[in-house]
Amino acid sequence: MPVKNGGQYIERINKNMPEIWLAGEQVKGEISEHKAFKGLMATQSAMYDMQLEDKLKAKMTYASPLTGDPVGLSFLQPKTKKDLAARREMMQIWANTHHGFLGRAPDYMNTSLMAFASAAGFLEEENPQYASNLRQYYAYCRENDITLSHVFIQPKASRWPSFMKFFEESSAARVMEKNKDGIVIRGAFLLDTQGATSDEILVYPTPLHSECDEENPFVFAFAVPSNLPKVRFICRESFVGGESTFNYPLSSRFEEMDTLVIFDDALVPWDRVFICGNEEMAYRFFDESRFFTHASTQIMCKNIAKTEFLLGTIESMVEAAGLQRYEHVIEKVTEVIIALETLKALQLAAEKGAALDRWGSMLPNRKPLLAANAYFPKIYPRMIEIIQLIGSSGLIMIPDEKDFDTEIHGQLDRYLKGIGLDAKENVQLSRLAWELSVSAFGGRQTVYERFFFGNSLIVNSRLYHGYQGRETYKQRVQDFLS
Repeated sequence: MPVKNGGQYIERINKNMPEIWLAGEQVKGEISEHKAFKGLMATQSAMYDMQLEDKLKAKMTYASPLTGDPVGLSFLQPKTKKDLAARREMMQIWANTHHGFLGRAPDYMNTSLMAFASAAGFLEEENPQYASNLRQYYAYCRENDITLSHVFIQPKASRWPSFMKFFEESSAARVMEKNKDGIVIRGAFLLDTQGATSDEILVYPTPLHSECDEENPFVFAFAVPSNLPKVRFICRESFVGGESTFNYPLSSRFEEMDTLVIFDDALVPWDRVFICGNEEMAYRFFDESRFFTHASTQIMCKNIAKTEFLLGTIESMVEAAGLQRYEHVIEKVTEVIIALETLKALQLAAEKGAALDRWGSMLPNRKPLLAANAYFPKIYPRMIEIIQLIGSSGLIMIPDEKDFDTEIHGQLDRYLKGIGLDAKENVQLSRLAWELSVSAFGGRQTVYERFFFGNSLIVNSRLYHGYQGRETYKQRVQDFLS
């Protein structure tokens, strides 16, 4: 089938019925009606509908190379700068719909899978069948508009090097057995965002070193349906405060559930295996596929939309409180403006400096993207702090929507109004700022952005070692001094 609409997305996820646990109970019934998932699925349903809107279809889709039917543009391997611009425009449309709050919007994984599949030729060095598997899986996801989640991270106890000498006692995920049907996987993976509301899951954990075998049992990459037998999703606490978009304007729409995924000797069919046992291959494929570069193009759209939303919120707060003439407030607002324009400039610089790579992809210049990946996790907490500083007590004194339907509404109308806003509008704005900066939803967003591509040491190291040209600048100084 070509691109799906929102109704097909919801129907497919409801039929999927993986094993999901939340707050001590197994989730039963239609997941789209469950409080923890309802708002997110409604948002993504609307996003999928956009692919088929007459005014947007040409921007959201392209013709399938297999059937000619419209398929999602975020699956497209960019081969020209025009392709890059088209992908950016499409992803910005979706990002402006969820305002950057969906870290795992469908186009993120579509882009990631495209990056891996475009470089599938690299896998032919080890096993041509693995390369074929990856290409066929990419085509399957593209042609059926599969909603994907993924996991890269294992629990901390699984990553302790001392355990690797005695892998039979380790909790690290590993291949327990190989048979004629596939590989048997046992282990757990952290932070499968949207795992419970996706069709399939891509599993590609960071390789763990082992000297126990010629083939490393801790190294693999594969993709399976979310409802694969012997796979279980354990949810964290839901941060959905309620269905009221007045009281909970963000979590009621954009709360992405994170899950711990447990494979309890689950059988992964051979045609879904992309890497197995080769530690060097697993490490190199991340770089060869230019995963971080391709994925960063989608992330830039998300981060720009999110920064624009924060700036709009802050501007609204400043006006409602009459703070436009305070210089210390203006200084804070300009910090956000500078952040936004910096991200936009880095986005365009990456696109303008693009060049073809060995796989025929028009690859954006990675230097501006690496810089952006190191910059945004630092500036995002500061922007949230600015909301807290400007909002102050207004982030705490926020009555419920129901209070305005009672006999006390007259007093609320008198004492809680803002400049240019009646009391209910002013409280609604304050509740938005509260969800951004004080609530559990907002706290999760801040932590998520801090560690989106790894901790600061990893991200800075990736920037430092991937930044070509440092030697040239150093030589220029040495020539000057001599």
